[in-house]
Amino acid sequence: MTEPDDTVPAPSRRGLLRTTLAATTALAAPLAAPLPPAYAARPGTGSLGDQSAVRSITVGDVRLTYVVDAAMELDREHFFPAVPASYWAAHPEALAPSGRIAASAGGVLVERGHRRLLIDVGLGANVLSPSLGVSRGGALLRTLHALRVPPESIDTVAFTHLHTDHTGLGFRAEHGRQPRKAFPHADYLVARAEWDPFWHREVKVGAPSWDGFMVPMSKVLHRFGDGDEIWPGVTTLITPGHSPGHTTYVIRARDGRRILVFGDAFHTPAQITHPEWPSGPDVNITGVHRARTTLLAELHAPRTYGFAFHFGDQAFGRVTHDGLWHPVPARALLPSPVSLP
Repeated sequence: MTEPDDTVPAPSRRGLLRTTLAATTALAAPLAAPLPPAYAARPGTGSLGDQSAVRSITVGDVRLTYVVDAAMELDREHFFPAVPASYWAAHPEALAPSGRIAASAGGVLVERGHRRLLIDVGLGANVLSPSLGVSRGGALLRTLHALRVPPESIDTVAFTHLHTDHTGLGFRAEHGRQPRKAFPHADYLVARAEWDPFWHREVKVGAPSWDGFMVPMSKVLHRFGDGDEIWPGVTTLITPGHSPGHTTYVIRARDGRRILVFGDAFHTPAQITHPEWPSGPDVNITGVHRARTTLLAELHAPRTYGFAFHFGDQAFGRVTHDGLWHPVPARALLPSPVSLP
Protein backbone atom coordinates (compact mmCIF):
# COMPACT_ATOMS: atom_id res chain seq x y z
CA MET A 1 0.00 0.00 0.00
CA THR A 2 1.41 3.36 -0.99
CA GLU A 3 1.66 5.79 1.91
CA PRO A 4 1.12 9.52 1.36
CA ASP A 5 4.17 11.71 1.40
CA ASP A 6 4.25 13.53 4.73
CA THR A 7 5.95 16.39 2.96
CA VAL A 8 2.79 17.13 1.00
CA PRO A 9 2.39 20.82 1.73
CA ALA A 10 -0.24 22.50 3.79
CA PRO A 11 -0.92 26.06 2.64
CA SER A 12 2.28 27.88 3.58
CA ARG A 13 2.65 31.44 4.86
CA ARG A 14 4.43 32.31 1.62
CA GLY A 15 1.66 30.64 -0.38
CA LEU A 16 -1.02 32.47 1.57
CA LEU A 17 0.82 35.75 1.03
CA ARG A 18 1.00 34.99 -2.68
CA THR A 19 -2.71 34.18 -2.62
CA THR A 20 -3.51 37.41 -0.80
CA LEU A 21 -1.52 39.47 -3.28
CA ALA A 22 -3.26 37.78 -6.17
CA ALA A 23 -6.60 38.40 -4.52
CA THR A 24 -5.83 42.10 -4.08
CA THR A 25 -5.43 42.41 -7.83
CA ALA A 26 -8.43 40.22 -8.53
CA LEU A 27 -10.78 42.17 -6.27
CA ALA A 28 -10.26 45.23 -8.43
CA ALA A 29 -11.70 43.33 -11.38
CA PRO A 30 -15.35 42.47 -12.04
CA LEU A 31 -16.83 39.04 -11.49
CA ALA A 32 -16.59 36.56 -14.33
CA ALA A 33 -18.41 37.40 -17.57
CA PRO A 34 -22.21 37.29 -17.34
CA LEU A 35 -24.05 34.24 -18.59
CA PRO A 36 -25.38 34.24 -22.14
CA PRO A 37 -28.92 35.62 -22.67
CA ALA A 38 -30.27 32.10 -23.34
CA TYR A 39 -30.07 31.48 -19.60
CA ALA A 40 -33.05 33.46 -18.41
CA ALA A 41 -32.11 34.24 -14.82
CA ARG A 42 -35.25 33.90 -12.73
CA PRO A 43 -34.91 35.05 -9.13
CA GLY A 44 -36.81 33.03 -6.59
CA THR A 45 -36.75 29.89 -4.54
CA GLY A 46 -37.59 26.34 -5.54
CA SER A 47 -39.42 23.59 -3.73
CA LEU A 48 -37.90 21.44 -1.03
CA GLY A 49 -39.28 18.30 -2.67
CA ASP A 50 -37.62 18.96 -6.05
CA GLN A 51 -34.12 18.38 -7.34
CA SER A 52 -32.07 21.57 -7.32
CA ALA A 53 -31.84 23.82 -10.32
CA VAL A 54 -28.45 25.34 -11.12
CA ARG A 55 -28.84 28.46 -8.99
CA SER A 56 -26.59 31.42 -8.25
CA ILE A 57 -26.41 34.27 -5.75
CA THR A 58 -24.09 37.22 -5.46
CA VAL A 59 -23.06 38.39 -2.00
CA GLY A 60 -20.97 41.53 -2.15
CA ASP A 61 -17.95 40.79 -4.32
CA VAL A 62 -18.48 37.00 -4.29
CA ARG A 63 -20.68 34.91 -6.55
CA LEU A 64 -21.70 31.37 -5.63
CA THR A 65 -23.27 28.93 -8.07
CA TYR A 66 -24.56 25.46 -7.30
CA VAL A 67 -23.08 23.37 -10.12
CA VAL A 68 -25.44 20.41 -9.96
CA ASP A 69 -23.99 17.00 -10.82
CA ALA A 70 -26.53 14.46 -9.54
CA ALA A 71 -30.08 13.75 -8.55
CA MET A 72 -30.62 11.70 -5.41
CA GLU A 73 -33.59 10.66 -3.34
CA LEU A 74 -32.90 9.55 0.22
CA ASP A 75 -34.78 6.80 2.01
CA ARG A 76 -36.69 8.13 5.02
CA GLU A 77 -36.31 5.05 7.18
CA HIS A 78 -32.66 4.19 6.57
CA PHE A 79 -31.13 7.61 5.92
CA PHE A 80 -33.13 9.38 8.63
CA PRO A 81 -33.84 6.67 11.21
CA ALA A 82 -34.26 9.17 14.05
CA VAL A 83 -36.90 11.30 12.31
CA PRO A 84 -40.36 10.15 13.42
CA ALA A 85 -42.87 9.20 10.73
CA SER A 86 -45.20 11.81 12.18
CA TYR A 87 -42.79 14.55 11.08
CA TRP A 88 -42.94 13.53 7.43
CA ALA A 89 -46.73 13.15 7.65
CA ALA A 90 -46.95 16.72 8.94
CA HIS A 91 -44.52 18.06 6.32
CA PRO A 92 -45.42 16.61 2.91
CA GLU A 93 -43.64 19.54 1.26
CA ALA A 94 -40.36 17.96 2.40
CA LEU A 95 -40.94 14.87 0.26
CA ALA A 96 -40.47 14.14 -3.42
CA PRO A 97 -43.45 12.60 -5.25
CA SER A 98 -41.84 9.20 -4.62
CA GLY A 99 -42.15 9.69 -0.86
CA ARG A 100 -38.36 9.94 -0.49
CA ILE A 101 -36.32 13.08 0.23
CA ALA A 102 -34.98 15.03 -2.75
CA ALA A 103 -31.25 15.66 -2.36
CA SER A 104 -29.14 16.91 -5.24
CA ALA A 105 -25.34 16.68 -5.25
CA GLY A 106 -22.69 18.75 -6.97
CA GLY A 107 -20.14 21.47 -6.33
CA VAL A 108 -20.25 25.09 -5.21
CA LEU A 109 -18.45 27.39 -7.64
CA VAL A 110 -17.09 30.42 -5.78
CA GLU A 111 -16.00 33.32 -8.01
CA ARG A 112 -14.09 36.34 -6.78
CA GLY A 113 -12.44 38.61 -9.26
CA HIS A 114 -10.91 36.32 -11.89
CA ARG A 115 -10.38 33.41 -9.50
CA ARG A 116 -12.50 30.30 -9.15
CA LEU A 117 -12.80 27.90 -6.24
CA LEU A 118 -14.88 24.71 -6.46
CA ILE A 119 -16.08 23.18 -3.20
CA ASP A 120 -16.81 19.46 -3.73
CA VAL A 121 -17.26 17.69 -7.05
CA GLY A 122 -20.47 15.68 -6.87
CA LEU A 123 -21.40 12.02 -7.21
CA GLY A 124 -19.99 11.28 -10.66
CA ALA A 125 -20.29 7.63 -11.64
CA ASN A 126 -20.81 6.56 -8.02
CA VAL A 127 -24.19 5.45 -6.72
CA LEU A 128 -25.82 5.49 -3.32
CA SER A 129 -26.19 2.25 -1.43
CA PRO A 130 -29.68 0.96 -2.33
CA SER A 131 -30.58 0.92 1.37
CA LEU A 132 -29.98 4.69 1.54
CA GLY A 133 -31.79 5.76 -1.60
CA VAL A 134 -31.55 6.12 -5.37
CA SER A 135 -29.19 8.28 -7.40
CA ARG A 136 -27.91 9.23 -10.82
CA GLY A 137 -24.90 11.52 -11.36
CA GLY A 138 -22.16 12.54 -13.73
CA ALA A 139 -23.36 15.94 -15.01
CA LEU A 140 -20.82 18.20 -13.28
CA LEU A 141 -18.52 18.84 -16.24
CA ARG A 142 -21.49 19.20 -18.56
CA THR A 143 -23.02 21.76 -16.22
CA LEU A 144 -19.77 23.71 -16.06
CA HIS A 145 -19.61 23.68 -19.86
CA ALA A 146 -23.15 25.07 -20.05
CA LEU A 147 -22.06 27.83 -17.65
CA ARG A 148 -19.02 28.51 -19.87
CA VAL A 149 -16.59 27.60 -17.08
CA PRO A 150 -13.65 25.54 -18.43
CA PRO A 151 -12.21 23.03 -15.93
CA GLU A 152 -8.81 24.61 -16.57
CA SER A 153 -10.05 27.93 -15.16
CA ILE A 154 -10.61 26.56 -11.65
CA ASP A 155 -7.56 27.23 -9.47
CA THR A 156 -8.63 25.43 -6.28
CA VAL A 157 -10.78 22.39 -5.43
CA ALA A 158 -11.62 21.99 -1.73
CA PHE A 159 -13.51 19.10 -0.18
CA THR A 160 -15.95 19.34 2.71
CA HIS A 161 -15.39 15.61 3.27
CA LEU A 162 -14.45 12.48 1.36
CA HIS A 163 -17.75 10.67 0.83
CA THR A 164 -18.55 9.41 -2.65
CA ASP A 165 -21.27 11.99 -3.37
CA HIS A 166 -18.76 14.81 -2.80
CA THR A 167 -15.66 13.37 -4.53
CA GLY A 168 -17.06 11.73 -7.67
CA LEU A 169 -15.56 13.98 -10.36
CA GLY A 170 -12.23 14.65 -8.67
CA PHE A 171 -10.27 12.46 -11.09
CA ARG A 172 -10.88 11.03 -14.55
CA ALA A 173 -9.44 7.87 -16.08
CA GLU A 174 -9.71 7.96 -19.86
CA HIS A 175 -8.80 5.23 -22.34
CA GLY A 176 -7.35 2.98 -19.64
CA ARG A 177 -4.91 5.61 -18.40
CA GLN A 178 -4.14 6.36 -14.78
CA PRO A 179 -6.63 8.74 -13.14
CA ARG A 180 -5.79 12.40 -13.61
CA LYS A 181 -7.18 15.53 -12.02
CA ALA A 182 -10.44 16.59 -13.62
CA PHE A 183 -9.38 20.19 -12.92
CA PRO A 184 -5.79 20.13 -14.13
CA HIS A 185 -4.59 23.52 -12.85
CA ALA A 186 -6.27 23.35 -9.45
CA ASP A 187 -4.77 22.74 -6.03
CA TYR A 188 -6.71 19.95 -4.28
CA LEU A 189 -7.34 20.64 -0.58
CA VAL A 190 -8.72 18.53 2.27
CA ALA A 191 -8.53 18.70 6.06
CA ARG A 192 -5.73 16.67 7.61
CA ALA A 193 -8.26 15.37 10.17
CA GLU A 194 -10.36 14.04 7.28
CA TRP A 195 -7.61 12.65 5.10
CA ASP A 196 -5.65 10.62 7.62
CA PRO A 197 -8.46 8.28 8.82
CA PHE A 198 -9.62 7.63 5.26
CA TRP A 199 -6.05 7.00 4.09
CA HIS A 200 -5.44 4.52 6.88
CA ARG A 201 -8.76 2.84 6.03
CA GLU A 202 -10.24 3.52 9.42
CA VAL A 203 -13.44 4.81 7.78
CA LYS A 204 -15.64 2.50 5.73
CA VAL A 205 -18.90 4.44 5.50
CA GLY A 206 -19.07 6.40 2.25
CA ALA A 207 -15.38 5.94 1.44
CA PRO A 208 -14.42 6.80 -2.17
CA SER A 209 -12.71 4.45 -4.59
CA TRP A 210 -9.20 3.57 -3.44
CA ASP A 211 -7.62 3.44 -6.89
CA GLY A 212 -9.93 5.97 -8.52
CA PHE A 213 -9.66 8.68 -5.87
CA MET A 214 -7.55 7.96 -2.79
CA VAL A 215 -4.31 6.95 -4.52
CA PRO A 216 -4.28 9.79 -7.09
CA MET A 217 -5.38 12.23 -4.37
CA SER A 218 -2.45 11.16 -2.19
CA LYS A 219 -0.07 12.42 -4.87
CA VAL A 220 -1.50 15.93 -5.19
CA LEU A 221 -3.34 16.91 -2.00
CA HIS A 222 -2.65 19.89 0.22
CA ARG A 223 -3.82 19.40 3.81
CA PHE A 224 -5.06 22.12 6.15
CA GLY A 225 -6.14 22.61 9.76
CA ASP A 226 -8.95 24.36 11.55
CA GLY A 227 -9.14 28.11 10.94
CA ASP A 228 -6.78 28.17 7.94
CA GLU A 229 -7.42 30.56 5.07
CA ILE A 230 -7.35 28.28 2.05
CA TRP A 231 -8.44 30.84 -0.59
CA PRO A 232 -8.92 34.60 -0.51
CA GLY A 233 -11.59 35.30 2.10
CA VAL A 234 -12.34 31.60 2.69
CA THR A 235 -11.46 30.00 6.02
CA THR A 236 -12.03 26.52 7.38
CA LEU A 237 -14.20 25.48 10.32
CA ILE A 238 -13.66 21.82 11.15
CA THR A 239 -17.05 20.34 12.11
CA PRO A 240 -16.43 16.61 12.69
CA GLY A 241 -19.14 14.07 13.28
CA HIS A 242 -20.59 13.16 9.92
CA SER A 243 -17.02 12.20 9.06
CA PRO A 244 -13.78 12.57 11.06
CA GLY A 245 -12.62 15.88 9.60
CA HIS A 246 -15.80 17.19 7.98
CA THR A 247 -15.18 20.82 7.07
CA THR A 248 -17.40 23.88 6.79
CA TYR A 249 -16.06 26.69 4.60
CA VAL A 250 -16.73 30.24 5.77
CA ILE A 251 -16.76 32.67 2.86
CA ARG A 252 -16.48 36.36 3.72
CA ALA A 253 -17.50 39.09 1.32
CA ARG A 254 -15.89 42.52 1.41
CA ASP A 255 -19.10 44.07 2.78
CA GLY A 256 -18.94 41.83 5.88
CA ARG A 257 -21.58 39.29 4.91
CA ARG A 258 -20.76 35.60 5.21
CA ILE A 259 -21.82 32.34 3.55
CA LEU A 260 -21.25 29.02 5.31
CA VAL A 261 -20.93 25.99 3.03
CA PHE A 262 -21.65 23.35 5.65
CA GLY A 263 -21.42 20.14 3.64
CA ASP A 264 -23.33 17.27 5.24
CA ALA A 265 -23.58 18.59 8.78
CA PHE A 266 -27.29 18.83 7.92
CA HIS A 267 -29.04 16.72 5.27
CA THR A 268 -32.53 18.18 5.58
CA PRO A 269 -34.00 21.38 7.07
CA ALA A 270 -35.74 19.19 9.66
CA GLN A 271 -32.31 18.82 11.30
CA ILE A 272 -31.95 22.60 11.54
CA THR A 273 -35.03 22.62 13.75
CA HIS A 274 -34.16 19.31 15.42
CA PRO A 275 -30.36 19.09 15.58
CA GLU A 276 -30.71 16.01 17.77
CA TRP A 277 -31.85 13.97 14.74
CA PRO A 278 -28.73 12.37 13.17
CA SER A 279 -28.39 10.85 9.70
CA GLY A 280 -27.71 7.20 8.96
CA PRO A 281 -24.17 7.73 7.55
CA ASP A 282 -22.97 9.85 10.50
CA VAL A 283 -19.93 8.19 12.09
CA ASN A 284 -20.08 10.05 15.41
CA ILE A 285 -23.52 11.12 16.58
CA THR A 286 -22.19 13.02 19.59
CA GLY A 287 -19.80 14.86 17.29
CA VAL A 288 -22.60 15.68 14.85
CA HIS A 289 -24.68 17.27 17.60
CA ARG A 290 -21.68 19.28 18.77
CA ALA A 291 -20.95 20.42 15.19
CA ARG A 292 -24.56 21.45 14.66
CA THR A 293 -24.56 23.45 17.87
CA THR A 294 -21.50 25.33 16.61
CA LEU A 295 -22.96 25.85 13.16
CA LEU A 296 -26.35 27.02 14.37
CA ALA A 297 -24.67 29.67 16.51
CA GLU A 298 -22.77 30.84 13.41
CA LEU A 299 -25.86 30.71 11.18
CA HIS A 300 -27.87 32.81 13.62
CA ALA A 301 -25.29 35.59 13.42
CA PRO A 302 -26.32 38.72 11.51
CA ARG A 303 -25.60 38.91 7.78
CA THR A 304 -24.90 35.20 7.55
CA TYR A 305 -26.20 32.81 4.89
CA GLY A 306 -25.85 29.07 4.49
CA PHE A 307 -25.45 26.67 1.60
CA ALA A 308 -26.79 23.12 1.87
CA PHE A 309 -25.95 20.54 -0.79
CA HIS A 310 -28.95 18.31 -0.13
CA PHE A 311 -31.87 20.65 0.71
CA GLY A 312 -33.89 19.94 -2.44
CA ASP A 313 -34.22 23.10 -4.53
CA GLN A 314 -33.64 25.35 -1.51
CA ALA A 315 -29.86 25.15 -1.24
CA PHE A 316 -29.27 28.81 -0.33
CA GLY A 317 -30.90 30.10 2.83
CA ARG A 318 -30.76 31.59 6.29
CA VAL A 319 -31.65 30.27 9.73
CA THR A 320 -34.38 32.40 11.28
CA HIS A 321 -34.74 33.29 14.95
CA ASP A 322 -37.33 30.53 15.40
CA GLY A 323 -34.87 27.88 14.20
CA LEU A 324 -36.23 27.37 10.69
CA TRP A 325 -34.40 27.20 7.37
CA HIS A 326 -35.63 30.09 5.23
CA PRO A 327 -34.58 29.83 1.56
CA VAL A 328 -33.32 33.04 -0.02
CA PRO A 329 -33.89 34.02 -3.65
CA ALA A 330 -31.26 32.63 -5.99
CA ARG A 331 -31.24 32.97 -9.76
CA ALA A 332 -32.16 29.83 -11.66
CA LEU A 333 -29.61 29.66 -14.47
CA LEU A 334 -30.42 26.15 -15.68
CA PRO A 335 -32.89 23.44 -14.73
CA SER A 336 -31.66 20.38 -12.87
CA PRO A 337 -29.40 18.58 -15.36
CA VAL A 338 -30.28 15.07 -14.12
CA SER A 339 -33.56 13.29 -13.52
CA LEU A 340 -34.24 9.97 -11.86
CA PRO A 341 -36.02 7.14 -13.69
